[in-house]
Amino acid sequence: MLNQRLQQKLQQKLSPQQIQMIKLLELPGLQLQQRVEKELEENPALEEGNESNEAESIEATEQESQADEEFSLDDYVADDDIPDYKLTAHNYSKDDEAKDIPVSDGQSFLDNLRAQLSLKDIDDETYIQANYLLGSLDENGYLRRELDSIVDDLAFSQNVIIEKDELEKALKVAQSLDPPGVGARSLQECLLIQLRRKEIQTPLTELAIKIIETQFEAFTKKHYSKIIDKLKIDEEALKDTIGIIRKLNPKPGVSGSGSRSLQTILPDFIVNIKNGEIEISLTSRNAPELHVSQTYSDMIRGYKQNKKRTKKDKEAMMFVKQKLDAAKWFIDAIKQRQNTLLLTMEAIVKHQYRFFIEGDESALKPMILKDIADSTGLDISTISRVANSKFVQTPYGNYLLKYFFSESIAKENGEEVSTREVKNILLDLIANEDKQKPLTDEKLAELLKQKGYKIARRTIAKYREQLNIPVGRLRKEL
Repeated sequence: MLNQRLQQKLQQKLSPQQIQMIKLLELPGLQLQQRVEKELEENPALEEGNESNEAESIEATEQESQADEEFSLDDYVADDDIPDYKLTAHNYSKDDEAKDIPVSDGQSFLDNLRAQLSLKDIDDETYIQANYLLGSLDENGYLRRELDSIVDDLAFSQNVIIEKDELEKALKVAQSLDPPGVGARSLQECLLIQLRRKEIQTPLTELAIKIIETQFEAFTKKHYSKIIDKLKIDEEALKDTIGIIRKLNPKPGVSGSGSRSLQTILPDFIVNIKNGEIEISLTSRNAPELHVSQTYSDMIRGYKQNKKRTKKDKEAMMFVKQKLDAAKWFIDAIKQRQNTLLLTMEAIVKHQYRFFIEGDESALKPMILKDIADSTGLDISTISRVANSKFVQTPYGNYLLKYFFSESIAKENGEEVSTREVKNILLDLIANEDKQKPLTDEKLAELLKQKGYKIARRTIAKYREQLNIPVGRLRKEL
């Protein structure tokens, strides 16, 4: 049975402008520059350069427009009709699909492979199959798909009916291209391709092939004693052979010319030390000079002076007003972004003052997002967006802002120190360990306890993983 009833709800929603402001805030400098260029292309009422008298002119024009009862957007736009520019986002956030910024660097990796393939003395069918295989390689140069699946794809998309054995032959052609190892279906096959293509086959090379072919699992787990027993070789020969294998490239696609788009780290802030004082500034990409077009403000003034206004004139002025509003909102959003960035950076510098003056990493204090949020009065999510994507240039190098954030732990004497300090000690201990008998996590925890840091083994394991350091067994060397 249907019932009717009244219900009162209190909801809080972000406006389209607030959503776009959030997305604008988290853009790094290079992407912001692209966003500004896109806005300049799409909105003719927005112009780049120093602002002269446009602001006063626009303000005066708007006052005239508001005083003119005949020209009002309310006459042309319904209350529930939101202008398109308020609902359209032309930027990216961490929730969007990540796309690299393309940088021209000659031939791409795939183009280079296909150019080599075109020089091979092979028939047309093999060429089509090998070319299709090249298009199926991942960014590391590996063929991760099963050949059976590719056989089906060739049948449906290229109308090429072949057997798996024929595709195997085409794969051998693809694997003969440079760099060696490309087209491999596994790390084991990649290393074998490189070893077999060496111009000079020495006894050590042959031993390396035998180890990868027959003892690959033991090799990856660094069970060297098992390899020595199985192959009846001495430790010195194994050590020399491992040296050859380590020189091989496990990711041939990455080493290829133009294999991946280039990524350049461009700082968003610049911190300088002058006479013991810290100066903070935004880079030019984060502080673009924008203003509203004088031409568009003149259009509204001309419309007001025109006594014979047609319906088309009113529609044109509605479009002009919409573009002017969009331009003004974008300029205000950029200024708000700049203020937020500087406010956040000033709070970080104040909290980590010793580091910015001395450049000593041990001077970094424990600092979490809430500390900066409390100092600035901003929301924690806002601080997170700034810290996760922005770089700062200091006299000691470039740093990602989140580098300055770390949790704190208490030493046995009650003193609170940054977890970064503990990680640096871990790095020193592992760097100076006996590589034939690497330190276990339990031993590392014991050594840290001797230095006054009481940390559990599982915490040591967490820090080690954050530092991309393998377990002791995998750090073992002969």
